[in-house]
Amino acid sequence: MAFLPVTKEEMLERGWEQPDFVYICGDAYVDHPSFGAAIICRVLESHGFKVCFLAQPDWRSTEDFCRFGEPRLAFLVSAGNIDSMVNHYTVAKKRRQKDNYSPGGQMGLRPDRATIVYCNKLREVYKKTPIIIGGIEASLRRLSHYDYWDNKVRRSILLDSGADLLLYGMGEHQIVEMAEALDSGIPVSELTFLRGSVYKTKDISRAYDYIMLPPFREVKADKMKYADSFLIQYQNTDAVIGKTLIEEYDEWNVVQTPPSAPLRMAELDRTYALPYERTYHPMYEEKGGIPAIEEVKFSLVSNRGCFGNCNFCALAFHQGRVVTARSHRSLVTEAEKITHDPNFKGYIHDVGGPTANFRQPACKKQLEHGACRDKQCLWPTKCQNLEVDHKDYVQLLRKIREIPRVKKVFIRSGIRYDYLIYDKDETFFRELCKYHISGQLKVAPEHVSEKVLAKMGKPGGDVYRRFVKRYEEINRQLGMDQYLVPYLMSSHPGSDLQAAIELAEYLRDIHHMPEQVQDFYPTPGTLSTAMYYTGIDPRTKEKVYVPKTPHEKAMQRALMQYRLPQNYDLVREALRLAHREDLIGFDSHCLIRPRQMGQKSAGKAGGGKRPQPGRKPEKQTKAPAGKKKTIRNVHKKKS
Repeated sequence: MAFLPVTKEEMLERGWEQPDFVYICGDAYVDHPSFGAAIICRVLESHGFKVCFLAQPDWRSTEDFCRFGEPRLAFLVSAGNIDSMVNHYTVAKKRRQKDNYSPGGQMGLRPDRATIVYCNKLREVYKKTPIIIGGIEASLRRLSHYDYWDNKVRRSILLDSGADLLLYGMGEHQIVEMAEALDSGIPVSELTFLRGSVYKTKDISRAYDYIMLPPFREVKADKMKYADSFLIQYQNTDAVIGKTLIEEYDEWNVVQTPPSAPLRMAELDRTYALPYERTYHPMYEEKGGIPAIEEVKFSLVSNRGCFGNCNFCALAFHQGRVVTARSHRSLVTEAEKITHDPNFKGYIHDVGGPTANFRQPACKKQLEHGACRDKQCLWPTKCQNLEVDHKDYVQLLRKIREIPRVKKVFIRSGIRYDYLIYDKDETFFRELCKYHISGQLKVAPEHVSEKVLAKMGKPGGDVYRRFVKRYEEINRQLGMDQYLVPYLMSSHPGSDLQAAIELAEYLRDIHHMPEQVQDFYPTPGTLSTAMYYTGIDPRTKEKVYVPKTPHEKAMQRALMQYRLPQNYDLVREALRLAHREDLIGFDSHCLIRPRQMGQKSAGKAGGGKRPQPGRKPEKQTKAPAGKKKTIRNVHKKKS
């Protein structure tokens, strides 16, 4: 199969006078199953629909939007694989320099709030043609939501975009149901029955078994009402128990139907077996290709959904908490196909998903009764019904390792270390260390302060310490010396300066300084973002400390990299504000030294040790690509 038509000439060459759908995307055109646009278009194609692809149209005029003419059924609009605002701005709201989803990484080929801009541009030309929006940007903004970049509560993106219908979640079921309904002659205004959709109406008589959310005017004016509304949305993301939600606006009612059921194994297999070209369109070659393909081209998507449900992650809101997985046969077939790529060097980069070591639902109850509304599977402690089992994943990885031309199979998507340490059978743990790590394993404890971990929905520090200890023991038994690199986050709700200092002391004790520090990023659809905006935990209505000022965030960031000379003043200020001057000195427990007379900066602390004459300071380095490098576990104490 060829790429979908990207010009009118290509459309006419196929003998099409008019497409059924025109898919408009904020990303460049990459026909690979790691890109949502490719999946949706290939699924429609497999059901006999004619789809043309309009990638990154020039929104400054209407010319590009008229490229294929009016589609027979509808325009489909998505901002792309990543939210356009996250794509454009750092957490400090500074403009990013590179867009990995654009040719050559070029920035500026899509607008801010791409979904809204594209729809408004379409409406300038096509007044009545149905417009259906989807993708991560629309999915997470389907009802009223706090917008970090505007620092205000915005209304449903369905209203701001002027679209007729919004499809949320992963989308395969509802995109086909929508297409077949339109094809049968049902007007888009009558599509009120699709699960996993959002529509606007002035008459809610068709809605059934619904919950009325607080009206938008109240949610916008009252943070407690916002917290109430978000909690209801958060508790209705499951396909089995989720109810219809209705939000009242001055001119419309916005109705969210219950979530669509996740794809079963056979359905996932069919989706990933569709005839993807598995690369970017050739028209981008002269511009350097699309950088985003590099990380996923030789990777396998094994599963969907996540019952880990970290509070700062929108996965539960978008994909749901019930995990579904592809069959071994499907994954092995795709892996074999990868090995025939002329650029394949023998390395499968990943076999995973939202969480790599989840391959089945958390418990059998979820399949019949849905995910629990008021309980989590892994927080605050492991649910007694949680089934911890890595046997299926072990067998899958063994099969992929045995494929001819496969030298190594890595696991780079997230490993839930708590789920791993709960497994009494250590077969996977040992094989992970022996076969699937390239010198270092990245895991995400995120923090060490118990009060911050509670707001993150992460397990207590004792669980992580158990994991670290066992990781070291297994590597020692295997005769391997490998890194364990922790992902850590600053400025999450609940993190005050005392908690940030506790994290700095932990980094001091394990002799590790992160090369990069991630501030909490308040994106739509997460419980943590609701805490950030309201200062309230929606579940308990208790107040939550929120670091909001740029200066306090800078101090918390600096504490995680307290050795850097440029961070000295911020670290000293933070320690004094927290009355922790005991950490300023020359003892081994100190973070920084006192400023000396005539010195502009005290430089690195290094745990209070003075640099030894003739010895270079410690520097973290990365091994050159393709070369093996032995590096010490950052959690091991220095001898």
